[in-house]
Amino acid sequence: MKETEIKDIIEKQGRFFRTGVTLDADYRIKALRRLKAGIQKGESAIHEALKKDLGKSNFESYMCETGMVLSEITYMEKHVRSFVRERTVYTPLAQFHSRSYQKPYPYGQVLIMSPWNYPFLLSVEPLVDAIAAGNTVILKPSAYSPHTSEVIQKIIEECFPKEHVSVITGGREENTCLLTQKFDYIFFTGSQSVGKEVMLHAAKYLTPVTLELGGKSPCIVDKSANIKLAAKRIVFGKFLNCGQTCVAPDYIYCHKAVKEELLSEIKRQIQKQYGKNPLTNENYGKIINEKHFLRIQKLMDREKIVFGGKSIRDEQKIEPTVMDGVSFEDAVMQEEIFGPVLPIVTYDSLDAAVEKVNHLPHPLALYFFTKDREAARFVMSRCGFGGGCINDTIIHLATSEMGFGGFGESGMGAYHGKAGFETFSHKKSIVDKKTWLDLPMRYQPYRGAYEKLIRMFLR
Repeated sequence: MKETEIKDIIEKQGRFFRTGVTLDADYRIKALRRLKAGIQKGESAIHEALKKDLGKSNFESYMCETGMVLSEITYMEKHVRSFVRERTVYTPLAQFHSRSYQKPYPYGQVLIMSPWNYPFLLSVEPLVDAIAAGNTVILKPSAYSPHTSEVIQKIIEECFPKEHVSVITGGREENTCLLTQKFDYIFFTGSQSVGKEVMLHAAKYLTPVTLELGGKSPCIVDKSANIKLAAKRIVFGKFLNCGQTCVAPDYIYCHKAVKEELLSEIKRQIQKQYGKNPLTNENYGKIINEKHFLRIQKLMDREKIVFGGKSIRDEQKIEPTVMDGVSFEDAVMQEEIFGPVLPIVTYDSLDAAVEKVNHLPHPLALYFFTKDREAARFVMSRCGFGGGCINDTIIHLATSEMGFGGFGESGMGAYHGKAGFETFSHKKSIVDKKTWLDLPMRYQPYRGAYEKLIRMFLR
């Protein structure tokens, strides 16, 4: 799309927002219902596109993408009216007589830039929150998942006028053009390197941003853990979507006493969940493109592979792979893997493991497997991370009742449910002062008696 066309859409959305139409809760709810109907109508097309882009099965596409978006819409339908209400807060005696309240207000024109790994979910779920909060939106899906982007564009065009929501497809040129424009809010999901570029461009206009990034999310396994269950849940979380999940366990950090047992169970679980030849399993996906396929291949130290390792370059498939004898100095530990490769690192004491994790960049997620509740409290309270689970993986993001977001290098801001509504809203703080009484103490000339009253009120 040409720069002139993009600017024209932005101008039209600005005019539309200033009409005040999107401030009405009923308008927002109707828009959400149209979107829900459009998704339900286009479900088969969405799943077909996800199959083409990432090799996802219909089951996984609904469980991890379409179904989660529908759930978020349902949540917002139920709660938008309560979220938009003014909330009265305590008024200090010094402000007598008045009413203090907070009133949520949409930021205005929002840019949402989404990634390729969950191209439907990570495009449309933040869109749902932005619409619920009363904004206009330009949605820019990833060029790496073209089939899903095409379906998203078709659904959005059927559900919304362009001045309310528009989809802009394309690649780097369109991204650059969008980031040079003025928006009221930018929501970006993707890599840390691109996130830095987004922040640099946003700074020009002092535009607030939410950055959903990634990082090396550790999966700590305590010596007291239920090893069989831990292996089952780690394999599920790690190899879902071929490891191309921002909150996938990036590596296992386990107590050396249970490493061999855990490794044995992980091998068994991979075969149980994906079969003896995962590359022929029609429910096991593929790497998004050759560039990422080759990047992942370079991270695999053949001498340390203890399970898996096979691949089909023409089909961009890599089977679930486990590496043992790994140290934090290995290539596979220097960047987020974002693929079906699971390194195992060991520790001697939990204190040392926590210290090591805290010396690394803050991860988007952290998982801890243990039967020791005191150990669980210790790890959850001492480690810095975006979100996580005790005795499971990745499921913490599957609820609208908790915000999902990063911390430090893994991002800033959060969304899902009420947190998503608040992300795309500004809370106005308002004092409604009554006119029948006007206390004189704040006005000059200042007097000793008034100072005593001020000191009584403000302490």
